[in-house]
Amino acid sequence: MPIVRSTAFALAATCSALLSLGTVLPAQAQSALDAAQELAQMLDGVTATELSGDNLVSALEGAADAGQPIALWQLGTMYETGSGVQKDPAKAFQYFSRIANENADAPPSSLDADIVAQSFVKIGDYYLHGVPDAGIPEDASRGQTLLMHAATYFGDADAQFRVGMLYLSSEGFGVNPLQGARWLSLAARKGHPGAQARLGEMLVLGDGIEAQPVEGLMWLNIAYRSALGTSDEGWIRELTDSAMAKADPAQAETALRAADTLGSQFADF
Repeated sequence: MPIVRSTAFALAATCSALLSLGTVLPAQAQSALDAAQELAQMLDGVTATELSGDNLVSALEGAADAGQPIALWQLGTMYETGSGVQKDPAKAFQYFSRIANENADAPPSSLDADIVAQSFVKIGDYYLHGVPDAGIPEDASRGQTLLMHAATYFGDADAQFRVGMLYLSSEGFGVNPLQGARWLSLAARKGHPGAQARLGEMLVLGDGIEAQPVEGLMWLNIAYRSALGTSDEGWIRELTDSAMAKADPAQAETALRAADTLGSQFADF
C-alpha cells in the first residue's frame, strides 16, 4: 500500500500525465489538479519530523476536498493509526468510506484501484468487528459484502485472503474448505504471505481438501520467506517449522527445492 513518499510520486505522475494532454480541463478538474500538485510538492523530500506538521494535514485536506483518493487514503491511515494526528477511528472510517463510495466502479487497472480496493477492505473490517466508541455498529453481512467486492471486482489479494478465511469460519460464510482453499490460492499466487501459509497448512493436513504435503510445504516455505521482516513473520515461522519437523524428509527436501524454483513467481504482494 502507498506510503507518504510514494503518494507524492503518484500524485506528481498523475498531474504530469494530465497536464501533458494540453487540453483545457473543467474548473473542477483544474482544482483537483492544483490540489494534487500542491500535495505532491509538499511531500517531495520532506523529513519524518515534517510529516506531523499542520502543513501536511492542510495539504492533504485540500487534495481530499478536491476528490483525490490518495489524499483521502493517507488521511484515513493517519487517523486510524494516530500518525501525526490524534487517533480517531470515526474520521478514518469516513475517509475510507468516501473513497469506496466515490470509486466503487473505478476500473481495476486504474492508478487508484489498489487504494480503492483497500478502502473496501478497511471499512469491511470496521463493520465485521464494529467500533462502538466511534459509532460504527457491527454488521457482519455488510462487512462481508464489502470484502467480497474488493476480492471479486478489484481482485485484491488481501481481500481474497480474508474471503478465504471467512469460508473457513462458522461465523463467516459458513465452513467450506474447498471454497476457502480456492480463495486462498488466488491470494497466494499474488504473493500474499498469510494466504500462502494458510493454504500450505490446509494442503499439508488435508484439512477439508485432498492432502498434498509437498505442495503444502512448498507454500509454507514461500510464505515464510515472503513474511520475513513483517508482522506475520512470527506465526508463519512457527507454522512452517512445525510442519517441516513432522514431514517426511524426502518430501521436505522436494518442497524446499520447489520453493527455491517457484518462490520468485509468488513474491509480488
